[in-house]
Amino acid sequence: MRSLAVILALVCGPALAHEFWIEPLNYRVEADGKLEGRLVNGERFEGVNLPYLPRNFQMFTQFGGGDARPVEGRLGDSPALSAAPLNDGLQVVAYVSTVSRLEYTEFEKFQRFADHKAFANIPADHSARGLPETDFGEAYTRFAKTLIAAGDGTGSDFRVGLETEIVALANPYTDDVSGGLPVQVWYGDEPRADAQVELFDKAPDGTVEITLHRTDAEGIAVLPVVPGHSYLVDAVILREPAPALAEGANVVWETLWASMTFAVPE
Repeated sequence: MRSLAVILALVCGPALAHEFWIEPLNYRVEADGKLEGRLVNGERFEGVNLPYLPRNFQMFTQFGGGDARPVEGRLGDSPALSAAPLNDGLQVVAYVSTVSRLEYTEFEKFQRFADHKAFANIPADHSARGLPETDFGEAYTRFAKTLIAAGDGTGSDFRVGLETEIVALANPYTDDVSGGLPVQVWYGDEPRADAQVELFDKAPDGTVEITLHRTDAEGIAVLPVVPGHSYLVDAVILREPAPALAEGANVVWETLWASMTFAVPE
């Protein structure tokens, strides 16, 4: 059951339901350099930078070389991520937001969102549950990761334990990904089969191309990548909320947003 503090954070949280991601200032740094990254909320791999606010996250943790430590900062710091690498190798940074609430005043906007995220059964489910078509709430939580190469960048991404999580099955900084980068999408302890994965490809000139992909029976999708580009991967779960959340926050749907960012070096 969610705590009262989380419920209060939810009810008072910002009504933003676009993509959310960690965007490093540099995807490759020296082993004795600094990891810096913005928390961004927006669309098409462009958005608003959010400062370091502990009330807005349940977890903000850096992993590297088998070690882990919380990302620390001062209230209001921007960029929100500023830390030394844990080792000479691949650094994984993960962020879990507190729960926020979004109000839909019309069903059509909710249906457009469900259609875009490939939840074709949602309109029928909404009707079957006898839910209102105006003025209804959705709770949402963000589960974001980023991969940054420190020094030689060697190492592997891994599951850090998020409720929904995207895991890179190859290292984009050291492995041959000319045939694509395989990623695996998880929900709890199970891979998400036949799930939509949205890929945002940002070129050096800032232009963004968006493509849609689906996972196989093992929750794996192979994503096309190009040297010199940076990437945002996004996968969303839309579900009926637990009774305590539904009642405490006055919501009828819940979304869990998984994201991961990385770059492919020249």
